[in-house]
Amino acid sequence: MSGATPLALTALIFGLMLVLMALRTPIAIAMFAAGSVGYLAQAGWVPFSSFLNSQAYARFASYDLSVIPLFILMGNFATQGGISKALFEFASIVMGRFRGGLAMAAVLASGAFGAICGSSVATAATITSVALPEMRRHGYSGRLATGTLAAGGTLGILIPPSVPLVIYAILAEQNIAKLFAAAMVPGLIAVVGYIVAIAVYVRLVPGQAPEGDVVPSTLTRRALGGVIPIAIIFVVVFGGIYGGKFTPTEGAAVGAAATFVAALLKGEMTWAKFKRCFYATAEASAMIFLIFLGADLMNAALALTQVPAQLAGLVNSWGLSPVLVVAAILLFYVVLGAVMDELSMILLTIPIFFPMIMGLDFGMPKESVAIWFGIMVLMTVGFGLLAPPVGLNVYVVNGLAQDVPIAESYRGVMPFLVSDTIRTIVLLLFPAISLWLVQYVG
Repeated sequence: MSGATPLALTALIFGLMLVLMALRTPIAIAMFAAGSVGYLAQAGWVPFSSFLNSQAYARFASYDLSVIPLFILMGNFATQGGISKALFEFASIVMGRFRGGLAMAAVLASGAFGAICGSSVATAATITSVALPEMRRHGYSGRLATGTLAAGGTLGILIPPSVPLVIYAILAEQNIAKLFAAAMVPGLIAVVGYIVAIAVYVRLVPGQAPEGDVVPSTLTRRALGGVIPIAIIFVVVFGGIYGGKFTPTEGAAVGAAATFVAALLKGEMTWAKFKRCFYATAEASAMIFLIFLGADLMNAALALTQVPAQLAGLVNSWGLSPVLVVAAILLFYVVLGAVMDELSMILLTIPIFFPMIMGLDFGMPKESVAIWFGIMVLMTVGFGLLAPPVGLNVYVVNGLAQDVPIAESYRGVMPFLVSDTIRTIVLLLFPAISLWLVQYVG
């Protein structure tokens, strides 16, 4: 294929990847196969085998990657240790006095659980198992219940620790602690935005929630005691990271150990659940690392075509506003989210888009631009977890609510997508919101 143009080779690589994905090939294998074909077509077997020989070790020997399985293990301990039930009970007492209070409580519980989990799907599945029966028992519609829980699940990656944000930090060579700090305020804005969306929705659309939730209104010692361990874990982990006591990797290890102790104290961590935590961590980590390898090969093949560099030069030559360029990239992520999961999108596109963004003049230091762009990507990835026709979180929650049609669940996430859109536009136009806390991180 030596006579093929770079653009034709790029189309071949992406086309082959999409065809394999349509045939239900795992995303890691689809990217690896497409990248292999593109690399072989341009460089031949000897350079290709040499690349494979060195790249796998170079990628997986990185110390920074160890933070990923540790945060995943922390989330699995939280999932299996019964922590979600205590969070939802506490949130129900706090929000139960409001109309739509149980739905608001599910959002608060998702945000709190996400602060020790780092996974969107795990947050959605875990909180759903606790909150969905209660919401249905109190008269919430299947539409509002599943929509709320699917949206709440995205807080698992919007509020630190966030596995996608860790991966972005590794790819963009940015400070993980600063990215976590930058995500904190947008994550809290997301929580407030979802609660406001529920409050507006239950008033505009009758019959979706009871007129008043009948839940305990008194904060008991038992309910308070259930959330204290989670608060301590969060303070210890992030206080230690931001206070310079340990690195993010060490913080993840401390968090995993502390979460395990909290699960033991609750008395719900059996030997079977303990083993399940490690099996699930191994499976998730292996999946992520395989996607890393597939994305590395595909990005190397695309780099050989020089199309990404030409694309960056073309965009710069147009003289467009840098913010407009970012907005176009975010719209592309929304479309891409219809066929790919969040990790695959980040691994595949950041090596292409990041140099382009860093070449634009936003009137900010380059580090600030890199951090702000990472937060914008994270916000848009969360959008893709809800938006049809895929919306992974919607599928997960709907699978647990078998009596609710999938179309109803998609209708249920629409108010939250409106909230996501407003939040993304605000963060796009006002980068200082994301960067406010970063100045306090050394």
